Amino acid sequence: MNERFYLYDDMETTKTRFVSFMGESQRYDLAITQTERYYGKALVLDLQGNRFAIMGRDDLDEPGYIESVFKLTDEEAAELRDFLGEIIL
Repeated sequence: MNERFYLYDDMETTKTRFVSFMGESQRYDLAITQTERYYGKALVLDLQGNRFAIMGRDDLDEPGYIESVFKLTDEEAAELRDFLGEIIL
């Protein structure tokens, strides 16, 4: 067997919040991990849709970003954006 070549292998203490809430048209089941790994951005995992994004405040304001990453309609993305705006620093 060849020797494994690691690009990095770090461990970090993180804070993860699991939250589920009902929007107007769908349920959101999320895991939000706060870490310093990605310049302080949060790792947002959509547990139902099997999608994730590394997000900061700047990403919330990026037009079409949430819609594209999580495959949501404009209305659904607005609900998720409102929620994430309350918790992402």
